[in-house]
Amino acid sequence: MFLLFRGFDQVLLETPNFVEAFIAVSMKAAIIALIIGLVIGVVLGVGATSESKILRAISRIYVELLQNTPILILLFFLYVFSPYVVPGGVDAFTVGSVVLGIYHGAYISEIVRSGIQAVAKGQEEAAKSQGFTKLQTMCYIILPQAVRIIIPPITTQVVGIIKNTSILQVIAVGDLMYQAQIWTSYSGFSGPAFILAAMIYFAVCYPLTLLSRHLEKKFAKGYVRKAKKATQRKEKAKVGGKVYGNH
Repeated sequence: MFLLFRGFDQVLLETPNFVEAFIAVSMKAAIIALIIGLVIGVVLGVGATSESKILRAISRIYVELLQNTPILILLFFLYVFSPYVVPGGVDAFTVGSVVLGIYHGAYISEIVRSGIQAVAKGQEEAAKSQGFTKLQTMCYIILPQAVRIIIPPITTQVVGIIKNTSILQVIAVGDLMYQAQIWTSYSGFSGPAFILAAMIYFAVCYPLTLLSRHLEKKFAKGYVRKAKKATQRKEKAKVGGKVYGNH
């Protein structure tokens, strides 16, 4: 155990460089990946709940393919073959960010699909009776209600994206893990750099995890209160109907 912490006092002097690499590279890649993942997730999530068999099939194939393929394989595949698709090739940072977005888009798609399906069917029927088109119903009625269900697991996905930026170092992107690897190679100490990297990841990811739990409990309480109010209204309506019938 002592050997694991040998040189820790030296690596602490490099903390500013580690934090800079995390903010300038890891977090930047995570933000780009989140945007890509949200776009893919919303489009495929809505497609998975549509009446079109083709859209549902495309969504299902995408989700199954990405969820059952290691992200490293996808990373290497796009990194190696990107020069054949884009003339002149694509820089490693862009490839890594896109891969993270594509990969997590599959998981966000399932979250969006579950959120949409959790909205009561009566909402869609009510919108239809008011003359809303399917697109208007999805944009103005279903998705705004589904957001409350979607946000907590999306927050968990953000944590996953941040942690998965650590794979970028395998294609020589200068992220936090790459910084730790470089320091380890020239210092001769194998443990402290990765311990410091883990501490930085934890300092960012743990508060987000707590936020996800808080939002989940908050929204759950909100649904319980709404359910109680709906039950009370039904009971009052029944009582009122009986009174009126007696008269």
